[in-house]
Amino acid sequence: MYMTGFADEAGASLDIQIRVTKELGWRNIESRNVQVDDFPAGNIHDISDAAFDRLAAKLEEAGIYVNCFGSTIANWSQKIDEPFDRSLAEVRRSIPRMQKLGTKLVRIMSFAVRDGEDQMEAERFKRVREIRGMFADAGITAVHENCMNYGGMGWQFTLKLLERVPGLKLVFDTGNPVDTDDRSKPKPYPKQSSWEFYSHVREHVAYIHIKDGIYDATSKKTTCTYPGKGQGETLKIIKDLFAHGYDGGISIEPHMGAVFHDPNSRHSLDAAEIYVEYGRRMMKMISNIRAELHLPPYR
Repeated sequence: MYMTGFADEAGASLDIQIRVTKELGWRNIESRNVQVDDFPAGNIHDISDAAFDRLAAKLEEAGIYVNCFGSTIANWSQKIDEPFDRSLAEVRRSIPRMQKLGTKLVRIMSFAVRDGEDQMEAERFKRVREIRGMFADAGITAVHENCMNYGGMGWQFTLKLLERVPGLKLVFDTGNPVDTDDRSKPKPYPKQSSWEFYSHVREHVAYIHIKDGIYDATSKKTTCTYPGKGQGETLKIIKDLFAHGYDGGISIEPHMGAVFHDPNSRHSLDAAEIYVEYGRRMMKMISNIRAELHLPPYR
């Protein structure tokens, strides 16, 4: 297994992202939003060619590897009743950049949830099949995240998506269910259970995102926490993964210093300090679990 993370939560600057990764003793970044030198910031598949070339050179010099593209492909900002062109363009931009960096994983989603009952499933499945196929033809694995999208509405929706998109794999986020409505149940929708969701999709999981938090039903707000301190059942899930032989990547996404899709998110501590502390706590949890299961220590 290996550790990685959305280092943009430590700071948009690539220099900061490299610094915190090295401070943790890691070699990997799950790249999402990034600012390289004086070039405008953007998702790794959207920055200019000049900025990307500079990014590739700086990563090589630092000995840091981008294990996954945290893309915006088919995410919660893209509606299924809008043209498919944007998604296809993002795929086409991603592939040559991933090939240049040697990156083998790309995070995708299954388009925004629609109001009402009609989720236009046939069109969703068709589009996700095409996205997955384009990446597969390039030797890249697309992993679907249980976020604010069709597949994140509940484990039943994820299983249906997997059935209709053969070969699709999952990245399971431990914290997303905490404040996500369970659309498999009647209104008013309850929040999901991380363990229940995970236990139904475990055999399809190829990658893990670590997030945790506490949902307050009165305020209807979620406060993100360090791993194991919230309702995401992170400890239970990671222990079960290792017990079943999981040997893939574990990527931290603290959401404590900054929330990627919430520019108003703030925290009293420096985002880079939070990121490093989060990573250290996660490594300690992993070490303890592996010792308990009599597994070789994480290095």
